[in-house]
Amino acid sequence: MASDFYLRYYVGHKGKFGHEFLEFEFRPDGKLRYANNSNYKNDVMIRKEAYVHKSVMEELKRIIDDSEITKEDDALWPPPDRVGRQELEIVIGDEHISFTTSKIGSLIDVNQSKSAPGGTGTLCCGIINPMSLLDRFSNSLGS
Repeated sequence: MASDFYLRYYVGHKGKFGHEFLEFEFRPDGKLRYANNSNYKNDVMIRKEAYVHKSVMEELKRIIDDSEITKEDDALWPPPDRVGRQELEIVIGDEHISFTTSKIGSLIDVNQSKSAPGGTGTLCCGIINPMSLLDRFSNSLGS
């Protein structure tokens, strides 16, 4: 069905403070699910859910369509390692992609990977950087 849309982004690692992660999920009905687990200074897991406006969902679809990320392949991306892992899953219409890679913090990390210039790494950052803005937004939602 052309109206099918789902997006999930996860970044995390297991280290000194246990399993720390950030995860967003946008469901077809507009529900945004957010989880942030940081054990630094004994912080507790933050879980939030909200429904976003149809225009937010349309903007997410536009970002994904413009990036053409559903046409890419993560075969040359570095596998998850001790630094952490990132996952990006998208269902848009009849296309379904799922990328997994090591934790990539910047375009410098992408450029040092074996991914072709302008390939999946750059495109994935084009998706993930707007997603990181949602972290700031969700923190402003309150408890």
